Amino acid sequence: MDNAKQLLKSLQSLSGPFPLFDLNLLPENPGELFLQWLNVAIEKGVKEPHAMTLSTVDADGYPDARVLILKNVVDDTFYFASSFESRKGQQLKRNPKTALTFYWPALGRQIRLRGTVEDMGDEAGAADFRERSVEARVVALTGNQSRDLGSEEELENSLAEQRERISHNPDIAILNWRLYAMNVKEAEFWQGDTNRKHTRILYDWSEGQWKHHRLWP
Repeated sequence: MDNAKQLLKSLQSLSGPFPLFDLNLLPENPGELFLQWLNVAIEKGVKEPHAMTLSTVDADGYPDARVLILKNVVDDTFYFASSFESRKGQQLKRNPKTALTFYWPALGRQIRLRGTVEDMGDEAGAADFRERSVEARVVALTGNQSRDLGSEEELENSLAEQRERISHNPDIAILNWRLYAMNVKEAEFWQGDTNRKHTRILYDWSEGQWKHHRLWP
């Protein structure tokens, strides 16, 4: 344990330099600020800035989390996709309240979103599925996500079978693939500081409009 503690203490965090977060130029809604920050991340060469952590709660009340790719942002609605039969798909069915987290260490920036997820239906799910890469569709078509895998041979045989299916029917889609829309109710934008004097802005949806507040570090 001591070795692990010393190892962790030796690692740098929030070393900077970081971009300016001008509080005089805050937009009225969090979706707009997110896109501003996303464009900065892309310009600064942040790898996979559209990767995000989706947090859900299982049937026993335990939190669960995994990293997904953001598909779209429209106003203050954030879109992602998954199999309806996956663990996260089943958790969202039981409890649509969820959270999304983005963290870009090179910029010292974190974005936390909370809200309610909505299934966009069969057509939207099929359209999203067809936009995925061939290999992504191949894996999804196996229909075994999160299940126990017996052997590598079993996996490769199944993948080969699905590649054959796609070669004969390039427009194939599966009904269990869903596009989800998260309607944001609360958004926090966190700009880290090397001296820990972090800047935090919280947007919350109240009485039919967005209000934002500055939080203590």
